[in-house]
Order: sequence, then structure tokens, then C-alpha cells
Amino acid sequence: MTNGWQEVLLGDVLTERKETPSPESLENGEVSIVSKIGFNEGKIELRADGKTKTGMILACPGDLVISGINATKGAIAIYPETAKKPIAATIHYGAYIPNKERVDIKYLWWFLRSAAFRDIVQDHIPGGIKTELKSKRFLAVPIPLPPLKEQQRILAHIESLAARVNEAQRLREEADSGSEKYFASVTSQLFTELSEKYDPITIGETFTFRQDLIRPTDGKSGKIRFIGLQHVESNTGRRIGEDTLYAEQLTGRKFHFSPGEIVYGYLRPYLNKVWIADCEGVCSVDQYVIRPNERIVDTKYLAYFMRSPAFLQKAIEMTHNLLLPRLRTGLLESILIPVPPLDEQRRIVAYLDGLQAKVNALRELQVKSGEELSALMASILDKAFKGEL
Repeated sequence: MTNGWQEVLLGDVLTERKETPSPESLENGEVSIVSKIGFNEGKIELRADGKTKTGMILACPGDLVISGINATKGAIAIYPETAKKPIAATIHYGAYIPNKERVDIKYLWWFLRSAAFRDIVQDHIPGGIKTELKSKRFLAVPIPLPPLKEQQRILAHIESLAARVNEAQRLREEADSGSEKYFASVTSQLFTELSEKYDPITIGETFTFRQDLIRPTDGKSGKIRFIGLQHVESNTGRRIGEDTLYAEQLTGRKFHFSPGEIVYGYLRPYLNKVWIADCEGVCSVDQYVIRPNERIVDTKYLAYFMRSPAFLQKAIEMTHNLLLPRLRTGLLESILIPVPPLDEQRRIVAYLDGLQAKVNALRELQVKSGEELSALMASILDKAFKGEL
């Protein structure tokens, strides 16, 4: 144990708050109700509907609040001392009052979100990190604790380094967003210029809809590859997953697609999900399967146009007043598209492919840098709680 540090139980520095909210305080809004605690953010989200349940616990400003189910995933927060009223949560949460003479609550909050805490839980609690940390189990967890002044020194160091890491993360996210905005700006300008050069035609003249359905009543069996809306990345058209279905277990209709066909999410068109199929499979009936007329339009050119701000803005305008926006076939077919000669379309596709490759490479670098920053923060906490900061 580092000089001056002691091993203590959480119950030595925390006291469980055992008050419960009265039904009247919940009904009249004197007490807000917890919806969830964000993982590793320390943010408590409150319910908008105010629905209550029996057996709720109370938490007051300054309390440490944890989700017993997700504590080892970082669902731990300090309810701000500036809060104007108490909060209530289900019995799966716990509220704890810190002993301010022995522990700095912010220091403890950082420790409880660290790998060191998860390792201790794994070693000392039956069932490890998969076990719900109800009050008795939580307060029985042993932790290494430095003297109060040392806690505050370490805390100041952690928060200074965390501020720098957070700023780096913010700049990384801005760069990532900026590259996407740049690509959208380029395609917007490109298709605007093409519309001035070539008289646009309705997009419905460039393709046909494939409406080849598989139904639960067809009597088919076997595995089916399913690519739904959730499996297509917005704005880029990248496939980011798939599911395996079994024809004999289908609960609803699905559309077949084949390589080279465009699968377009017409439900909530603002999500901008346009994918060129690279395999055989099925999609949901909230997606259109489109067969480009290759004598008129290059498939990738059409897909780039359908992802562009020009098409997206028109799709949103046509569906903005709908409770559940759907771009019906007639509306989709009426959108105008500039159609230059095929050779020029292919040159445009080659240019956009090259630009997209550069954007993708930048995004991969940003993802890698994000992972490195997360690893850096974990390393900082590891050193802090070993007394090496």
C-alpha cells in the first residue's frame, strides 16, 4: 500500500440514505424522478413523464447516486449540491452520503469509474462485475484510500489532465464532422453545376423498383442475410452490420435485393441511408430496392446523387409535415436529377470515390486518435489510483 494510504470499506466513508419519497411529493412534483445515469458521464437524466413506482429511494443534493445494475459500467453520478430539490429512483439505485472528513466525493467518483474499481469488484464480490451492486454489496467493497489532502492533490491533477483530453476529443470530433460537411458541400456544388449544364429529368426515369417479396406464408426455409435500416450508415452508404434470419421464422414481409441494386431507406428519409448492395439478401419493407437503368445512369452516380444535399433536402421538404415521414414512390420518382453522358458520370464517380477515400482515411485516423485518447485517460486513472501521479 502506498505510504499513508489505507484499505477501507466503502461503508467506512459512505452512509446509505434510507429515506423514501412520499407519494404526495412525487405526485406534486416536489421530487424529480431519475430516468437513468449515463455511462462514464456522471449525468443524471430525469423522467419527463413523472411516472412513479413503488419502493423508490430518495437522493438529496451532494449524494453519490449509483445504478446498482450498471455501476461497473460507470453509471455513477454526484447529485449536484446546487440542485433545488431531491430526486427519487427505483430500488435498483442507491444514494449515499459521503463522510467529508475522510473522502472527497469527486475523488471517489473518479475512482469508482476506473478499471481499478472494476478489478476489486471482480475479486471481492461473488459473481463479479455482472452482479447488481445493491447497498450491502456496494458498501462492503474494499478500496485503497489516501489521506484527504492527497486525494485532493490527485483529484486536481486528474481533472487538469481530463480537461486536456476532453478538449482533444472535442477537436477530434469537430474535425470528423468537418470532413463530412466538406464532402457534402462538394457534392452539393457539383450537382448544382450539373443541373445548370444539363436539363434535369425526373429520377424515376433512371430506374425501376424491384418488388420481389418473401413472405412468412411462402413455405421457404433456410438462412437469409438481412440488411435493414440499422445496418446502413447515414450519409456515407457504408454497410455497418447485418443479421441472419431464417425463412421459416419470418414474422413479416421482406424485399429481396441483389448485388448492384440500390437499397434506399424511404422511412425517415432525413436519415439519408442509401446503400449499393454487394451481396444477395433481403431488407425491410421500409426500404426500396432500386434497379438503375444502366443505359441512362451509372449506379454509383445515382447513389451519390441520392446521398447529396440536393436530393436529401427535396426528400425532407416532401415529407416534413408527416408524423412518420415516408417518401412514397410517386414523390421519390418526381425528384429531378441532372444526367450527363455516361462517360462524364463515370469521371464524376471516380472523382467522388477518390474524395470519399480521403474522407474515410481521415475518419479512420480520427477513430484511432479517439481510442488512443480513451486509453490515455484510462492510463492516467490507473497511475492516479496506484499513487503514481
